[in-house]
Amino acid sequence: MYIPRKMILTKGVGQNKEKLVSFELALRNAKAASFNIVKVSSIFPPRCEIVSVQKGIKELRPGQIVHTVLAEASTNEGHRLIGASIGVAIPKDRDHFGYLSEHHSFGDDDKTTGDYAEDIAAQMLATILGVEFDVNESYNKRLDQWKLSDQIVRTRNITQTSVGKSGLWTTVVAAAILIP
Repeated sequence: MYIPRKMILTKGVGQNKEKLVSFELALRNAKAASFNIVKVSSIFPPRCEIVSVQKGIKELRPGQIVHTVLAEASTNEGHRLIGASIGVAIPKDRDHFGYLSEHHSFGDDDKTTGDYAEDIAAQMLATILGVEFDVNESYNKRLDQWKLSDQIVRTRNITQTSVGKSGLWTTVVAAAILIP
């Protein structure tokens, strides 16, 4: 049975006249271009440890297949703000799984994009833990409710935004790379 023990959160941006090359450059900037990425859904494994990119990359080999929750956005419009974010919600009971969410945005800054991704992950976790919340409340109020419930111990996000340039493709990525 394969259940990841560790995870890294990383992000990057790339620009090139070709869209595919801008994506490759964003992966390089995120230190993830040397791997064969398989996109997976959004479960944060029980007892998984989030480690630094530097530490986690040392455990992987070029060409290795890595399971990844990946958010990406691209534009070739000048002055267009794009964003990619991974939200994380970890339960207090580390024997229980948490959630990861991927979010892609247009026109939102780092904070708005990251808060949204984090909010989605926390909402998914709250619903399976039976933690009540009001979807009409602001994210900060819901976050306070969840933390007061004592079941969601930590939320966070990793976000990359960039502004497009005329004549170039700009791609942003945010990733949660799972390590066996």
